[in-house]
Amino acid sequence: MILEVLGSAVLGLILSWAGAHRLAHRLPARPLVYSTGVAGALFGDFVTRTALGPGTALLSLLGAAVISVASLSLLLRPAGRLRRRSAPA
Repeated sequence: MILEVLGSAVLGLILSWAGAHRLAHRLPARPLVYSTGVAGALFGDFVTRTALGPGTALLSLLGAAVISVASLSLLLRPAGRLRRRSAPA
């Protein structure tokens, strides 16, 4: 179980590094990105392990990856400028 938790934390760190490297212009500060990726992976591992039970390490890591990527996607900012449209009166 300890190795599974460490593996999911490392997986979250790798995914957050890849996202910060590829989408640096659309993400906030790197420490926030790294901590969000690791926290999302740990939460995803916890949720998947709770739902499926013990003995499903690969599925738990897959759940950790999915939740980590989903939490990182919440940090993304729009690529272009937002147009402000006036509301009709």
